[in-house]
Amino acid sequence: MKLIEVYNGNLFECQMLQHLLENEGIESFLKDEIIGTRSAVWSPGAGVRLMISDEVVEQARKIVEEFESNR
Repeated sequence: MKLIEVYNGNLFECQMLQHLLENEGIESFLKDEIIGTRSAVWSPGAGVRLMISDEVVEQARKIVEEFESNR
C-alpha cells in the first residue's frame, strides 16, 4: 500500500473531506495537521494534507472533485 495526497488545504476543509470519505468507507488521515494550523510563515498554502491509500484513489478523487465544485 502506498499513501497518496488527494487534497491540500486548511484544517477545516480537510476535516470536512475526511468525513465525506469516511461516509463512503474510505479511510484517510491528515498529515501536517499541527503545522497547517500555524501562521502563513509555516504553511503558505494552508499546509494540511489529506492522505489515502493508492488502492482507493479513483473513488476518493471523485469525492474530492465534487467537494471542490461545490465550494
